[in-house]
Amino acid sequence: MLKDLLSRCDDWVNEWVVNHAHNIRDLRKYAKLRVPRPMFHYMDGAAEDEATLDRNCSDFARYDLKPRYLVDVSEVDTTTKVLGQTIDLPLIFAPTGMNRLFNNDGEMASSRAASEANLIYSLSSMGTHSIEEVAEVCDAPKMYQIYVFRDRSLVQEFMDRAKACNYAAMCLTIDVPVPGNRERDLYTGMTLPPKLTLSSWLDFALHPLWGLKYVTSKPFQLANVAHRAPVDSDDVISLVGYLQREFDPSVTWDDAAWMTEYWDGPFAIKGICCADDAVRAADMGASAVIVSNHGGRQLDYAPSPVSVLTEVVDAVGDRVEVILDGGIRRGTDVVKALALGADACMMGRAYLFGLGAAGYPGVTRTLDILRREIVRDMALLGTAKVEDISREHIRDRSEL
Repeated sequence: MLKDLLSRCDDWVNEWVVNHAHNIRDLRKYAKLRVPRPMFHYMDGAAEDEATLDRNCSDFARYDLKPRYLVDVSEVDTTTKVLGQTIDLPLIFAPTGMNRLFNNDGEMASSRAASEANLIYSLSSMGTHSIEEVAEVCDAPKMYQIYVFRDRSLVQEFMDRAKACNYAAMCLTIDVPVPGNRERDLYTGMTLPPKLTLSSWLDFALHPLWGLKYVTSKPFQLANVAHRAPVDSDDVISLVGYLQREFDPSVTWDDAAWMTEYWDGPFAIKGICCADDAVRAADMGASAVIVSNHGGRQLDYAPSPVSVLTEVVDAVGDRVEVILDGGIRRGTDVVKALALGADACMMGRAYLFGLGAAGYPGVTRTLDILRREIVRDMALLGTAKVEDISREHIRDRSEL
């Protein structure tokens, strides 16, 4: 009976949020209200002074869009081809860990929304649902995100399981040789998994739907590695600690090349911040480079992806696809990235705000908002197809 009442209350709040969220900023506002403070700031925060996080978004303002008029835009086609897949928007779900921190349905809600929208969904190694669970609900193309762990058998296991579940691509994240200094988590007392302290109980009381769902559901875990480390009590190694110790700071391009060869399919390198590394990725056989600074969560004052996008595109030419990851909050952000040469964009926080605000309906609302903005912006720009968008449609204000 309690679960039924909880479900009805949750449905009502989700419907209200969806009807009152008109942009990604609104979804962030509602996520902040619905998700306990430590979990929200884990999602929203970044490293140290968070300068890179701010610039990821604000640097899009450096660019003006240059529309062309008297163009037939009665039909706008947003279909995009990337990583060997045809998707309905030039958007890819970025790999984001710990999704159950923000809504109890976690990756299951996000991947189901991606499937219904026919977009590529990327599952993180730090996910709270497994490779196999996501494959059951997501019929759209899927990509699995991986790190180079000290235990290479773990790397092989992940790739084998993803292959068996028909994941279309592999994504290697290279910008975490060590964890970043995320100071917001220190101030909020964020722990993984969440611990039921007096402070957390008070926070749960202020977020009753989140708290009741958490305490009445199965235990929080990192689903893909639960079988690799003991998690029975606080006296044994935690899964989070296990994975953190598995990050290998001695990784080189040779390791990435081995993984590319072992996967033998579309392979993306995520964490590219300069042209030289993009060229190295192309030389070792990557299918795509993802221009990214991990959402500002690793090295603060790293360049924003949009600010280095053109130098990466110019350096690799047609050798690999280029995907921009970081700061996507508006349809104009996507259109600007495409005009600067990106083949597609990744979004992370944008859909997590939707997830935190209203679960699965919130993620679908994120997609509805961005879809409408992209279609409208393309029409106003005078581009009926994604491939029509070019550098003729953009200018850098800093060069005026």
